[in-house]
Amino acid sequence: MNLSDNPSISIIIPVLNEEHCIIKLLEYIRENSSNTNIKEILVVDGGSTDGTKEAASKYDAQVLHSQKGRAKQMNLGAKKAKGEVLYFLHADTFPPKNFDKIILSAIQKGNETGCFRMKFDSDSKFLSFFSWFSRINHKICRGGDQSLFITRELFNISGGYDESYKIYEDNEFIGRLYKLTNFIILPDQVRTSARKYEQIGNIKLQFYFGIIHLKNYLGADPEQLYQYYKRKIST
Repeated sequence: MNLSDNPSISIIIPVLNEEHCIIKLLEYIRENSSNTNIKEILVVDGGSTDGTKEAASKYDAQVLHSQKGRAKQMNLGAKKAKGEVLYFLHADTFPPKNFDKIILSAIQKGNETGCFRMKFDSDSKFLSFFSWFSRINHKICRGGDQSLFITRELFNISGGYDESYKIYEDNEFIGRLYKLTNFIILPDQVRTSARKYEQIGNIKLQFYFGIIHLKNYLGADPEQLYQYYKRKIST
């Protein structure tokens, strides 16, 4: 791992019609991290029709225009990034206070990639139960909502996100990272939105996610996973 003495972070946020979320997130990042550690914030838009792009620009984020698809958007962000550490973050996920210092401390200890534990912005005991498993260091317990940090060097070696995946791209990528290096789980928590659970129902949505994991394990291809997602989850 070849890093400078003071590596910096490029935050990469894929978005699609996230005007209200991106405003809150960028305000939060400004208040809870240090400019000296954050090289840039890249908001990669997949074709928003609301005010997402304009809102991001007002908060000094660099807006990149991409084809729709989180894998494509995140790969584009990584390609354009100037920081030595890439931090992939969903628009409705808020990292812990001083997340930049926590990530860089982990990197400087020799860790090339990892994520945080997760909790939902909900009082649901059901969701609290499932978020507890985010502390377990096994690829089945990973997901994009936990955010992901990785050195740019390792990202390039790994080949990045597989753009054939319209969903499950985070899980597929992290699964490959587990084979390449030691993946760590930082003890601090990100706070992520429970809005999809509230729309569909906690038990029903968790069941659908479980089926997607099972289908992937049994060899379903990216398009089969996406078609199931479209039938059961997409709203």
